[in-house]
Amino acid sequence: MKSNIGKRLFQYALTSKAGFIAALIALTIGVAAELAGPFIAKTMIDDHMLAIEKPFYETTSVDGTVGYAGTHFKREDRFEAGEPKGREARILQVDKSFVFIDGTVQVADGNRSFANGTLTVTRGSDTFRYDAKALTADELYSFYKPEMPGIFQLIGWYCFFLVISIFAEFGKTYWLQSSANKVIQKLRLDLYAHIQRLPVYFFDNLPAGKVVSRVTNDTEAVKDLFVAVLSNFTSGIVTMAGVYVALFLLDFRLGLISLFIVPLLILWIVLYRKVATRFNTIIRSRLSEINAIINESIQGMSIIRVFRHQKQTQHEFEELNDDYMKHQNKMLNLNAFTSHNLVNVLRNLAFAVVLWYFGAEALGTTGSAVSLGVLYAFVDVLGRLFQPMTGMVNQLAVLDASIVSSGRVFELMDETGELVTDGTMPRYKGLVEFDDVTFAYKKDAVLKHISFTAHPGQTVALVGHTGSGKSSIINLLFRFYDPQKGTITIDGTSVKDIPKQWLRHHMGIVLQDPYLFTGTVASNVSLGDSRITREQVNKALCDVGADKLLAHLPQGFDEPVIEKGSTLSAGQRQLISFARALAFDPAILILDEATANIDTETEALIQSALEVLKKGRTTFIIAHRLSTIRSADQILVLHRGEIVERGNHDELMAQGGRYFQMYQLQSGTAGTDTNPSSSASSEQEALLAEKTAVAAGAATSGKADTRAGTSSLQKPGTGQNGPGLAGGSA
Repeated sequence: MKSNIGKRLFQYALTSKAGFIAALIALTIGVAAELAGPFIAKTMIDDHMLAIEKPFYETTSVDGTVGYAGTHFKREDRFEAGEPKGREARILQVDKSFVFIDGTVQVADGNRSFANGTLTVTRGSDTFRYDAKALTADELYSFYKPEMPGIFQLIGWYCFFLVISIFAEFGKTYWLQSSANKVIQKLRLDLYAHIQRLPVYFFDNLPAGKVVSRVTNDTEAVKDLFVAVLSNFTSGIVTMAGVYVALFLLDFRLGLISLFIVPLLILWIVLYRKVATRFNTIIRSRLSEINAIINESIQGMSIIRVFRHQKQTQHEFEELNDDYMKHQNKMLNLNAFTSHNLVNVLRNLAFAVVLWYFGAEALGTTGSAVSLGVLYAFVDVLGRLFQPMTGMVNQLAVLDASIVSSGRVFELMDETGELVTDGTMPRYKGLVEFDDVTFAYKKDAVLKHISFTAHPGQTVALVGHTGSGKSSIINLLFRFYDPQKGTITIDGTSVKDIPKQWLRHHMGIVLQDPYLFTGTVASNVSLGDSRITREQVNKALCDVGADKLLAHLPQGFDEPVIEKGSTLSAGQRQLISFARALAFDPAILILDEATANIDTETEALIQSALEVLKKGRTTFIIAHRLSTIRSADQILVLHRGEIVERGNHDELMAQGGRYFQMYQLQSGTAGTDTNPSSSASSEQEALLAEKTAVAAGAATSGKADTRAGTSSLQKPGTGQNGPGLAGGSA
């Protein structure tokens, strides 16, 4: 794990540290309760079940003794200090039966056999014989009877620790997962908030699908890190630590020998991640590309269908999907080859060491052998070591994928965002001045020495061929970008001295293809801003004439709107966008070819809405249809990033320059009259006649065009599909 990523994940974990600490405490309690089981079993075996072979002595006491053949016997470890002891007796197991020896047994360890009342013990070349009597089941039970209270007590303790481990496991899982969910919630909120602060130009080069993938898929992978990986690794580490403590308590030498597993496990994790990181980086990248192509295909589905591009699009998707699957299979092969196999190898090595150790003890080459209870407990505890190890190894793939995803999330969060300044500023008057502004997106300047002044209440139109710099002027005005040279001022204050959120708070925009959000007509006007009342929403819609065009909707202004407003016509969407701008009452209004997609039946209504919208504010209009800007106070004609002509409509027509030529081409009078004033007069008459006919047609039809989405066949990626926001924080 890269230290920087690990440190940042740890900082996020600290936001829910109480839950993680509680989970860790519950985990520790649970591990201790589970490991108590083998120790209880050891005590039961050594002190109660096999302890019957310890020497018994005759006693005159009655409590806690065994009655046999009219005599009371007590086990040697049950005598109080100084308590007198009688003659010795032994109970020894021979195969599945037990025998009673009334006397001292010098050697009890070895190969035992019983026949004809004689117990024979053979050890090496030595043979020992003792007079013995086989015990019946009832007689044997009488020797075990004093041990039963201790056995029942140990069983009770075992059940108690079992209940503790169950509750501890529940607490660990609940606190760990709830804390992880809180961490991921904060991470997603921070990531989404940061995306809102990223400059607009950042999204020019990063497909929306890739951004979505980082907010959803990558953060979900980080969630797996906190839920699955953290759970298994924390449980594994605590459990393994507890196991080793137990192993050392049982037998120091065996615990020391078993430590060889730890460095092997650490080495394997390091080697595994070196290989897996390479695969996971490609897998996450391909997943982002798949999301991007799906998003692009859905957005441009009409274009794909119209131009019969389905096969090519499907081929691109299949290539990405095949590459994604290929690397997923590589990860599966790596995991299948390693996880379970590795644990089996380590388990077999560990038990081989245990067998070697006890085999050596049996041959007498090392110190004294351990008891059967210790052996049982040791094997039980050692077996518990591999369960958490399996969980840790099986989560290596998730761990690596989570780290890769975390890196992608933090990479996006490290992108420089715009500073967010709380508060707002008073509504400015709208005096806009560009002073010798030069701007380039990369190297080549797209605006050169632009200078003009827009006075409050004026309408400034920007005209020119595609690529002439019209949209770039608007981008600079919104401070989506800043110019390399020159200054832009509003009411005499440089825009660089005004926080971007404050600046945009009093700006509004209406786009060529307005963007509507999922909700209702009314919510798309107010955008959920508490400052915009329902009365203001209704008034804005009525003022732009939307009440006439939306009158047929069953629920009126509360009619549901799906994403992008595809169930509404272009004219309806545009009027809603106008109402949105009017409701926010911006000091500066930008109309980006706002009437380009409007049908002739609706154009008269839209032109009326435009006049309402422009009142009392500085308006910038980007126009290709020159007939819509005849009333503009100032028209700036741009060509290759420079203002080549300026003036009002009549002045530019009188000059007979580039604007005059563009106007003639659009009006269809090019080449028919070389007199500018004559052409202008003729065009005015033609335009007046056209508007009269349109208005009459609209009046007689009595209904609005409800055709859905007349702009749905526009080519995506033209830069005209933004949200069309007005006011508020950017």
